[in-house]
Amino acid sequence: MSRAARRRYRKPAPSSTVSGSTFVAAGIGLSRIAGLLREMVTSRVLGLTFVADAFAAAARIPNLLQNLLGEGVLSASFVPVYSQLLDEDDERDASRVAGAIGALLLVVTGLSVLVLVVAAGPITSVLAPGLPPAGYDLAVGFTRIMAVGVGFLVMSAWCLGILNSHRSFLLPYTAPVLWNAVQIVALLFIWARDWPLEDAARGLAIAVTIGGAAQLGVQLPTVRRLARGVRIRFDNQHPRVRDVRRRFAPAVLGRGVVQISAYLDLILATFLATGAVAALFKAQMLYTLPVSLFAMSVAAAELPEMARLVGDPEALVVRSRRGLERIAFWMLLASFMTIAAGDLIVGVLFQGGKFDATDGVLVWFILGAYGVGLPAIGTSRLLQNTCYAVGDTRGPARIAALRVAIAAIIGLAFMFPLDRVLVGPDGLVGIGDALAFIGPLDATVRSVPGPVRLGAVGLAIGSAVGAWIELSLLSTLVRRHVPGLGDPRLTMVGPATAAAVAFASTAALRLLLDPLPLLIEAVVALGLAVTIYTVLCFRLGVRDADLLLRPARRIIWR
Repeated sequence: MSRAARRRYRKPAPSSTVSGSTFVAAGIGLSRIAGLLREMVTSRVLGLTFVADAFAAAARIPNLLQNLLGEGVLSASFVPVYSQLLDEDDERDASRVAGAIGALLLVVTGLSVLVLVVAAGPITSVLAPGLPPAGYDLAVGFTRIMAVGVGFLVMSAWCLGILNSHRSFLLPYTAPVLWNAVQIVALLFIWARDWPLEDAARGLAIAVTIGGAAQLGVQLPTVRRLARGVRIRFDNQHPRVRDVRRRFAPAVLGRGVVQISAYLDLILATFLATGAVAALFKAQMLYTLPVSLFAMSVAAAELPEMARLVGDPEALVVRSRRGLERIAFWMLLASFMTIAAGDLIVGVLFQGGKFDATDGVLVWFILGAYGVGLPAIGTSRLLQNTCYAVGDTRGPARIAALRVAIAAIIGLAFMFPLDRVLVGPDGLVGIGDALAFIGPLDATVRSVPGPVRLGAVGLAIGSAVGAWIELSLLSTLVRRHVPGLGDPRLTMVGPATAAAVAFASTAALRLLLDPLPLLIEAVVALGLAVTIYTVLCFRLGVRDADLLLRPARRIIWR
């Protein structure tokens, strides 16, 4: 092996976790900002209309393919094996394994896209059965268009797995910026030309596919440079390829049951009042932002390193515990902010055009319910990757299946009663017969404009409860694999205390700021909320608080 290659694969210093997760967070941050800009324009173009519901449903249907075969599955099955080969300085075998997995993924993805295109009608009728006839027809057409683009995104995840294993984090997590940029340009053109709603949504679907091809294309040159000699071809004889395939099926099952939860939400939301699907989509986009920035960034950077440390239990405990501490600090911050000031966030980002203050109330309530589960979701991401690093993909899959069942039962119990609770921008409008568990509203009633109905909040409540149960079970499982780790939930004690005080302070402060314009109120309230939380965490000995306080101290000391 060449001297340059040995330098590329040298074992990292302990601080590499911070730098790796920082690059991941930076890339995710840029892509999520682009995604928010895209959604801000989308809200103003489509609003919470039946066309927006159809587009949101169609976007989720082919996205199932990406989530089943994309980053999560490859992280569980491919990245640990590929990283270990790189650590053993076996570049030839590493490239051979990467090419074989790429060939397998290409065939499976191509066949799956073909099925989505040919069978878009029946698939849409199963996954979005409550859409009205006009919305159903639109969703079928949008699904066929976007399925091809999602196929490009799945292969982009293969590139991400290779680049992460080579400790090249920034490019794969920044690449989605290009995907979002293509859609933003298309939306601005559509908005300026004032296209009809249906044509606007169809144009956006085409932009999704073009953007997916661009996201894949921008990563391929770097993949070829780092994974030298990689060839996309089948290889069923290599033992490491068989190892990846052995892990692959349970990983797909684990991701599959999690996606069942998301698609159950989609299916059930189609039976709720008009706008529920689009509102759920927007709230999910916001609550997954901190998960991606502060949990996935740490988990993604840690996975290759934990796979290399499987033979050193003490070092594995140190890395896992430090990652849990970082995730706890950031996720508790995100949790209390979505609950205490989520309406300000939603208003600043989405309000305008066809999206009014009443729509914002619904998205905030959904976001707040999701926010309760944010600390559990973030911590679970790292615990899952710890299991993947030691070769256990079955345990997390079984736990995920239980989480899905619990979330579905609770969501179903709350959604229909809450769909009879009406709220407007000034608060509660009516309760109706919400205390009785009865079926969905009449289709005519569901489509009546006016105060929004809170049925989708019930689905978010189920998700939050399921997330905490999943965390409890994963904590027990991980302690069996890594006995010295202790209870991962204890890392939340300090940040949770600070979050409780900061929540009360923010709620009181907002009573004084209410007369101010929305943007000013948001800046002041969120700024003081972050400051109070960070200072309290610092005083309680939470190390990551210093990351936010250090720049302020430098300015003061100057």
